[in-house]
Amino acid sequence: MKNRLIQNRRRFLKNSSLATAGVLLAPLGSYSLGPRAGYSGQSALLGGSPIRTSPWPEWPVWNNATDDELVMKTLRSGVWSRAGLVNEFEATWARETGTSRCLSVVNGTNALITALLQMDIGAGDEVIVPVYTFIATVQAVLATGAMPVFVDTDLQTFQIDTSKIEAKISSRTRAIIPVHILGLPADMITINRIARKHNLLVIEDACQAHFAEINHKRVGSFGDAGCFSFQNSKNLAIGEGGAITSNNQSFMDKCYSYHNYGNPYGASVGNVSAGTAIIGNKLRWTEYQAAVGLVQLKRLEEQTARRNSNAAYLRSKIIQIPGIVPYKLYDHVTRAAFHIFAFRYQKETFKGLSRTAFIKAMQAEGIPCSEGYSTLNKMPYLANAFQSKNYRKMYSARELDINKYNERNQCPLNDRLCNEEAVWIFHSVLLAEQKDMDDISNAIEKIYQNAEDLKKLQ
Repeated sequence: MKNRLIQNRRRFLKNSSLATAGVLLAPLGSYSLGPRAGYSGQSALLGGSPIRTSPWPEWPVWNNATDDELVMKTLRSGVWSRAGLVNEFEATWARETGTSRCLSVVNGTNALITALLQMDIGAGDEVIVPVYTFIATVQAVLATGAMPVFVDTDLQTFQIDTSKIEAKISSRTRAIIPVHILGLPADMITINRIARKHNLLVIEDACQAHFAEINHKRVGSFGDAGCFSFQNSKNLAIGEGGAITSNNQSFMDKCYSYHNYGNPYGASVGNVSAGTAIIGNKLRWTEYQAAVGLVQLKRLEEQTARRNSNAAYLRSKIIQIPGIVPYKLYDHVTRAAFHIFAFRYQKETFKGLSRTAFIKAMQAEGIPCSEGYSTLNKMPYLANAFQSKNYRKMYSARELDINKYNERNQCPLNDRLCNEEAVWIFHSVLLAEQKDMDDISNAIEKIYQNAEDLKKLQ
């Protein structure tokens, strides 16, 4: 037993190092669960006491004593439309992401749409996207009139499988949108190498990955543009909001012009006296959005560090449980954001207990978790887009054959992840104390012990 404790401690120290995070993937084959304090006894679904009854940290975080002043001052000023505070937030976010420019827009979806449009992506173009992502990534491509091309998922990392990207590139491919989904950075080293080889643009969807890093460089600074979301669930919560980051000055000038009706801005859009220069939209921020964002930014660094610390500790605990396979980080990742703590559940090791039943049992133990995304490449919105008037004018009937499109865009590993294996825990849980992470691992172990009886209940 003593030797095993030493081995487990060494394993934890190795795994919690950011330089080697994610190396240990396979559950221990000889792991056995004896009765220990904290998780022994009947499952809560079977009449036992739940592991946890105290609440988890709430989200979003707001401290009246420290946070009210700037927001109330802004409201009382009467200066509510875009002005100095928005400029301050943009300058701060650009500095934090390691880019020269930032533009705030109304949400992350429109950040993606704006970036795509100002890169002149539209009808007839193809954009490579991961299939394991939020719907907004693909809706943004469709909003431009381009065609999304799905790439299957790397099950170990939950990210786009870079080994399958090049097979999806055609003469029509214009861009890749890697998504740092769940706050876990995609393999930008490989993606950028592929993009350079095929002369493709790269737009990072970093909407869930605030302050995540690859080689100590923050995401949103690796591609031709980075896009962020500040929607209420995000790690930097403003309610709604988004941002574009880039080092390309002329591109950012065009994005600014577009977000302000297409009115002239910078050298790239013409003379101010000529009037509105390009097709535009109205996507401007308010001053009180910027005030909330600046307040929230003050605590983001500490929160990110806590999430990483607790995630590493929790991972070191659950990786020892048979049938539980936590996320893996790529070798170059020096920091994740952990918008979601994710692991894969393999029911065969839990006596065939379904994932749905497992999650129900976890919730009964006081652990909030969910199944995560559905299969994005199989939803009705794609057929709806292909049947729209615009798409029928832009593409041939052959190109809009939804059955053939679906055949080309099958992603079997993602089907398995979405339909059978993925389990999510929301990021605010990681803001609890380290000892609270034991409740999560203990709940899983308790379900493991009770799996046979839980299956009968199922």
